[in-house]
Amino acid sequence: MNAGLAIVIVSYNTRERTLACLRSARAQPAGIPTELIVVDNDSRDGTVEAIEGELPAVTVIRSGANLGFARAVNLGVAASRAEWVLLLNPDTVVLPGALAALVAFASRHPEYGIYGGRTLREDGSTDPSSCWGAPSLWSLFCFASGLSTAFPHSRALDPESLGHWARDTVREVPIVTGCLLLVRRADFDRVGGMDERFFLYGEDAEFSIRAARYGLRPVIVPEATIIHAVGASTGARGPKMNMVMAGKVTMLRTSWSSARARVGVWLLLTGVRLRSALEAVTRRDDRMWSHVWASRGRWLPGYPAAERTLFGLEPAR
Repeated sequence: MNAGLAIVIVSYNTRERTLACLRSARAQPAGIPTELIVVDNDSRDGTVEAIEGELPAVTVIRSGANLGFARAVNLGVAASRAEWVLLLNPDTVVLPGALAALVAFASRHPEYGIYGGRTLREDGSTDPSSCWGAPSLWSLFCFASGLSTAFPHSRALDPESLGHWARDTVREVPIVTGCLLLVRRADFDRVGGMDERFFLYGEDAEFSIRAARYGLRPVIVPEATIIHAVGASTGARGPKMNMVMAGKVTMLRTSWSSARARVGVWLLLTGVRLRSALEAVTRRDDRMWSHVWASRGRWLPGYPAAERTLFGLEPAR
């Protein structure tokens, strides 16, 4: 293992955004030897050919199938021998100084173990999704009752949002998301990598929660700033939320006791039903929650079963 940095990107039909992400990462040195690894989940838009043609130094791993995020990340990490691993979404652009700031902070502060940054939307506004609070029965009750929607960013009534904090100060958080997540390779292996029962969404939250049990402390480093086109690789809101819900259900069932998880899943389902009913009453044009409620039989089993019900794929063995 060398003292360098491996940047692992999972791509799926995001050719132009993946190329832009790679260009930005290559243009912003981390201060240590860096390798770029792309695990391509059987894209059909010429992603692999475009990378190999323009950026031949990038290591491209052809998965041969859509493995989802967790399995693809593990495949990419396994192909590296670097001391540090950075997970980076293909729909991101690395801003000047971000990689160097993140690696330097991690080197100075090994006591944390998992490091995230600050993400901005394409219009320059703060995107809070670089980190989240951990789910609890209280946060799920707030979702089920509609309180988290009625009082967004309330520290008391929307606790998973972490309040109005703009991600502009160093702060420990329960969950660093996989769009920008730095960890030592040794710690990644010690924690057990990403849980391959997950397909898409929820695996990074479960990883942070599991890592905390090993003494790792996720932290946000605001100088490590990227632009994130949230959800660019997942498409329409209704189908995307089905994936999010499948990930949430799976996270609860893998992280909580069976009795607590049953209550948590019921609260999730109640919150979806409430929002679906409100959409019907208000006759909203965007009927995302109505779609999610109608599709509940597909996401409620969670992964790996939802791989088949949502994507028509047989879970990998």
